[in-house]
Amino acid sequence: MAQSCETCPLQKRSMFKELTRDEIRFMNRFKVGELTVDPGTPILMEGSNSPQLYTVFDGMGLRHKSTPSGDRQVLNFIFPGDFIGLQAGIMGEMGHSVEATTRMRLCVFDRSNVWTLFKSHPARAYDLTWIAAVEEHFMGETLLTMGQRSAEAKIAWALLRIFQRGRALGLVRNDAMPLPYRQHDLADALGLSLVHTNKTLARLRTRQLLNWSEGTLTVHDVKKLAEVAEAELEPEMRRPIL
Repeated sequence: MAQSCETCPLQKRSMFKELTRDEIRFMNRFKVGELTVDPGTPILMEGSNSPQLYTVFDGMGLRHKSTPSGDRQVLNFIFPGDFIGLQAGIMGEMGHSVEATTRMRLCVFDRSNVWTLFKSHPARAYDLTWIAAVEEHFMGETLLTMGQRSAEAKIAWALLRIFQRGRALGLVRNDAMPLPYRQHDLADALGLSLVHTNKTLARLRTRQLLNWSEGTLTVHDVKKLAEVAEAELEPEMRRPIL
C-alpha cells in the first residue's frame, strides 16, 4: 500500500521540518504513486526528459555523470529524504544519472504539477529553492575538497559528511551505520584511484578513526575525524522534505 503523507515515518525524523496540515493535504494530491526498484536500477538517465520527480522514501543510491570515453564521475550519494529529478523538471533534461545502490522505495510526483508549488504554495516553493541552494553549497564544498585537500583529508571529509547525514536520519547505532557503497564509488566521487583509496582507508583504520567494511561504516572519534578532514562539524540543520 502507498504510504500516506500523514503517516510518513520520515516526518518523524528530527532532521526534517514538520509540515502543516495544509501542506500535507497538498502533498497527498501532489504525490501520484510509489516506485520500488532493485539495486543497480537506473532511476533517471543523463540526457533524459523524465515526467516524474521523486523523493527517496527508503534506500540509498548514487548520482553520477559519464564522460565520452565511458568513465564515470560520482557526484554524490543519495539518502532517504533526498529529492531527485529537479534538474530535468527545471532545465528540461537530466545532466546526470541516478542509480539505485540498494533496493529503493520512491515517492513519485508528476513534474507538470511542480509549478503549482509556486502558484498556490509559496512556502513549499521556497522549500524547493532551499533544496537547490543546499545542493549548490554541497557541490562547492566538494570542489574545494577535490582541489585543495589531501587524499586522507578527502576521504575523511566524505565519510564524515556521510556519517553526519546517517546520524541525522537515525541510521547510526553504537557509532556504526549501514554504508552499502563500494570503495570504487568513493574513489570515483573524490577523483582518487581505487588503490590510493584502499591504502588511505587502511591508514585511517590503523589510526583508529574509522572502519568501513562489509557494508558498515564505524566512526570511533568524530572530532578527530573532522580534524583530519580539515572541516568543521556541521550543526544538525532541519531541512524540508517533499
